[in-house]
Amino acid sequence: MRLVSVLAVASMLAGCASGSSDIRAAYVSPIPYQSYSCRQLGEEAERVSARAAEVAGIQDRKRTDDAVATTVGVIVFWPVLFAIKGNGETAAELGRLKGEMEAIEQVSIQKNCAIQFQKTAPKTS
Repeated sequence: MRLVSVLAVASMLAGCASGSSDIRAAYVSPIPYQSYSCRQLGEEAERVSARAAEVAGIQDRKRTDDAVATTVGVIVFWPVLFAIKGNGETAAELGRLKGEMEAIEQVSIQKNCAIQFQKTAPKTS
């Protein structure tokens, strides 16, 4: 019986939203950025970085909300499990933004613009 409970909880947690640091960059072609000057690349880097930080915060809140809903659902009231959102548009947007940052950084390297994004280390469990 205990094994069944553990398996049920594990399957519910699999539906939870990912943390922002766990979302991988989607491929974005650097070609659109190749005509940009270093100044334009810097401005675009700031815009993309600011939006990525905003979306990462939203994604992390979704992760927390899903974890709380799972805990409440397992311990107290199982219908709350239907409130778990999982990954969706926010995760997709964050992946795209991370891809844009990689593309901008790649063009920056080619043009010697010295634009680099600060990388966050992945969490280790």
